[in-house]
Amino acid sequence: MNQGSSPGTGTGTGTGRNATTMRRIAAVFASGVTRPPAPRPRWLVRGRIDLVAVTDVIVALICFAATNSKLDNLHPANASSVVLLVISLALCAPLAVRSYLPLTAWCASAVGLFWVGGAFSSMGVLPGAVLVYVLCLYAVAVRCEAWVVVTAAVVTGIGGTLIYGQPATTAILTAAVPVLVGVVVRTRRGTTERLAVQERRHEGERALLQERQRIARELHDVVAHHMSVIAIQAEAGPYKVQDPPKELVESFAEIRASALSGLKELRRVLGVLRSDTPVTAPQPGLDDLDGLLESARSAGLTVTAGVSGTARLLPAGVDLSAYRIIQEALSNAMRHSPGAAVQVKLYYGDAALVVEVRNDHCPPGTSAAAEQDGVPGDGGGHGIIGMRERATMLGGHLRAGPTEKGEFLVTAALPLVSGAAQDAS
Repeated sequence: MNQGSSPGTGTGTGTGRNATTMRRIAAVFASGVTRPPAPRPRWLVRGRIDLVAVTDVIVALICFAATNSKLDNLHPANASSVVLLVISLALCAPLAVRSYLPLTAWCASAVGLFWVGGAFSSMGVLPGAVLVYVLCLYAVAVRCEAWVVVTAAVVTGIGGTLIYGQPATTAILTAAVPVLVGVVVRTRRGTTERLAVQERRHEGERALLQERQRIARELHDVVAHHMSVIAIQAEAGPYKVQDPPKELVESFAEIRASALSGLKELRRVLGVLRSDTPVTAPQPGLDDLDGLLESARSAGLTVTAGVSGTARLLPAGVDLSAYRIIQEALSNAMRHSPGAAVQVKLYYGDAALVVEVRNDHCPPGTSAAAEQDGVPGDGGGHGIIGMRERATMLGGHLRAGPTEKGEFLVTAALPLVSGAAQDAS
């Protein structure tokens, strides 16, 4: 039974392989080795009408009429007028589709031209059919892969020499001229297309830079003005009181210093928006934490800090995000719980850095919803949202909300290695 079924199986497999091969060959002849047509120059396109395709149809009709007329004059043996009409159509029709299927058009033209040359050798060269063939070969040189172009040129030279008996020089020129012209046009179109792509990219970059500059101008006009006014008023404040207390002078000095520091950082950020390659100052990190805590203490907070684990060099993103999270948490405490006691703790683990900022006073009206919506007290800001985004960007997470003891706790786990956030919690 197995021996009896083997031939049938082999036949079925062979038939399937043949069908697959034929489909692949058909795909290659259709468009498998052709590149998409480059956009025509504007003067060659009128709306949806491609003037080149229209010209091909007109030239094909002219060549058809000329070829059929010459065949009628030659009166080849055993060829009726209907046969001559069909031959003329087969030789000239491929030109009408060369813009869409260049390889198919060339193959059809080559088969027709070489078959006529072999079957009716007495007719000689038909100029109309040769013109159609040369134009189809040019389309192949412009659109098809390099190996297809070389193969078509070789077939042209061999066919012209062996089938039509043309001198080798004539056959080579017939193949070389359309191929060389097609390669030149192809190179020029490719260069033009690459330049157009670069120009579109540069236009997008210019539009982006202009938008960034517009945003920078608006931010400078709105924010920098008010911060400058704060600094000026803080500097002039002590002079409005005769013999001002030392504490008042120091308080105004701190306000002025904070305003100037914020103004300097704002201008640095605006410089990033205004330029593609800005000169930026180093980003702050946990090495600057002491200065941040001292600034919070001068604003009235009682701040204590602690470190657990072995402090070590952190990735730049983790270092900056930890600093910004602590900075935002302290700012929230200053706005919503002035005079509160704040504990800042850092836990250096093997997998992650855990930042904890604990405020001993939870503002009235603050609920667990603050963990999702905004800052304590009013819920209308973006402080906690920004902190959470920083943690999420690094693959970590952040929790912020009231505790059972009436405190407000911000806890952030920033992974030091990939996928370590869950271990850190």
